[in-house]
Amino acid sequence: MTQLVEVADRVWVARYAAYDVNVTVLGGERGLVVVDSRESVEAGRELAADVAALGRGEVVAVVNTHDHVDHVGGNTALGAPEVVAHEDADVPTATRTFSSVSTLDLGDRVVELFHPGRAHTAGDLVVRVPDADLLVVGDLVEEATPPWYGADSWPLDWPIALDMVLGLASGSTVVVPGHGIPVDRDFVEQQRGDVGIVAETLRDLAGRGVPRAEALAAASWPFPPEHIAEGVARAYDQLPQARRTLPLV
Repeated sequence: MTQLVEVADRVWVARYAAYDVNVTVLGGERGLVVVDSRESVEAGRELAADVAALGRGEVVAVVNTHDHVDHVGGNTALGAPEVVAHEDADVPTATRTFSSVSTLDLGDRVVELFHPGRAHTAGDLVVRVPDADLLVVGDLVEEATPPWYGADSWPLDWPIALDMVLGLASGSTVVVPGHGIPVDRDFVEQQRGDVGIVAETLRDLAGRGVPRAEALAAASWPFPPEHIAEGVARAYDQLPQARRTLPLV
């Protein structure tokens, strides 16, 4: 059993060893919302037992911050009547999707859902609990490791998405990342700066005609190169000037 630790009023976070992933549970008079569900049905059953041990009511909804397996694999095991995801997230078990903003009504608490734009994936969402001054941001922000740029990431858009996150946060806001310990607004601001450096460096390399195969080694990065490698290809696919530098075949 992994302990769910209360990090704000009726908000609990558990950090699971597999994938070092966070799960957040939000409580209200109508029940519980579970944000992300671990990597498999079996892991989801373990999560369901941990949530039941809280003794704070039934799970009425699951929210997925994005569609990577370590965040959606346990959806069905939680038995929630509603699974919410962004419309651009490929979550087959979702019963409700939205494009920009949505809410969940827990009676004495409203949970707000925002799509900040494309970033870690095309279908990222941010969960805001206004009365607890808390944000759950999925892999838009990483604490356990530097951010990962995958084959489905949007490295040029990511800084703008983090600007929206910062706009939702105050100096006292608790921010729960997808992996690692909860952080504050200052941490997010620092990471936004580094993500912005990655985006501007990629634009500069492509604009100067540096071939994509050479781009990773041609610059200094704020994150380990292995975290950025797939992001280079993604950025070069996005940028018209980069496409013009590709050899004709």
